[in-house]
Amino acid sequence: MNDSTSESTASESAVSKPDLPDRLSINPRSPHHVKAVFEHNIGIKINGKERFDVEEYCISEGWIKVASPKALDRRGQPLLITLKGTVEAFYS
Repeated sequence: MNDSTSESTASESAVSKPDLPDRLSINPRSPHHVKAVFEHNIGIKINGKERFDVEEYCISEGWIKVASPKALDRRGQPLLITLKGTVEAFYS
């Protein structure tokens, strides 16, 4: 009996994931931040290679933004570098 309930719970959680938007940002102050999406693990691929340091992406325009390792803006936040290519977003 417990096995059937765990299977139904797993299938319900898979169905309840929101669709990934065309543009998404991890910065909560951004208008492209969707809190419900970040309740699940997200993967991003650009040109077939998975990236783990993506700050923002746009699938239709084909770019991702990653933080610069050393440069900071005037507010102390890392500068974002734009990389272009084929972008794929998925739940991992």
